[in-house]
Amino acid sequence: MDLNTLPALTVLSENVTVVEIDQVKVVRIIHDKATAGIALHGGHVVSYKPQGQEDLIWMSEKAVFDGKAALRGGIPVCWPWFGRIAAPAHGFARTTEWELIEHRENENGVIVELALFPSEETHQIWPHMFEARLLVEVGDELKVTLKVLNIDDEAWTFSGALHTYLNVGDVLQAQTSGMGSEYIDSLKGNEVCQGGEVLQLTDTIDRVYTQPEAQILVKDPVLGRTLSVENHGHNSAVLWNPWAEGAQSMGDMADNGYETMLCVESALHAASIDQGKALQPGESYELVTVISAQ
Repeated sequence: MDLNTLPALTVLSENVTVVEIDQVKVVRIIHDKATAGIALHGGHVVSYKPQGQEDLIWMSEKAVFDGKAALRGGIPVCWPWFGRIAAPAHGFARTTEWELIEHRENENGVIVELALFPSEETHQIWPHMFEARLLVEVGDELKVTLKVLNIDDEAWTFSGALHTYLNVGDVLQAQTSGMGSEYIDSLKGNEVCQGGEVLQLTDTIDRVYTQPEAQILVKDPVLGRTLSVENHGHNSAVLWNPWAEGAQSMGDMADNGYETMLCVESALHAASIDQGKALQPGESYELVTVISAQ
């Protein structure tokens, strides 16, 4: 996806414009440090390219930009829950229109802030009052912060994830470390398993690593770089790749799309909504992922 070739709908500053992909408005950042794109639909980062690098973020060539469907690829914001513990899967944040609140820039990069507020639609899904902010900092690294605030008069519980799709040259050759050894394997009925210190895929994976290090590294010999994913506010790291059969079953992913992507997610995981993180009135919580290439 080459955002740079799209005509600007709105010029917000020298570095920040708004463009449109089909029915979705995208905040486009063009800076000396990096270029990036953030879809208002879902508050969804769709691209991040540091100067001289291939995109660190993988987007499906078949992603549907109709303003309704969740975008395949990028960094979906899964909130107020992660997984299929309620409907819709992964919550409503990734399929709801976010508001552009602020943008600012200097020689080090650009910061864009989006917000999501309660609406009649969100109340039908989840009957709580909240304020969600997404801070996207684009420079030598990409920092994405999801901050949620309880503005209700009673406590509520939640889970979530920043569901990052990383762009790799060949997933068969990529080597991942730092995710820890213990994981919950959804492909084995959520069995708790033990793995090695380095992971090199040979088949589909859908795991919640329960004791990850703060920094997870993905060594990519094909593109000649190591991707770093540093997470904060999480209790786990999710690794996912659907492999050939999974990709073929998705209308919004090419049959071979799985070959160049690997999800490494900053996750606040819970087995149910009730077992999620409790937030008292007036309290806030931040879930963070920082992505860079070495």
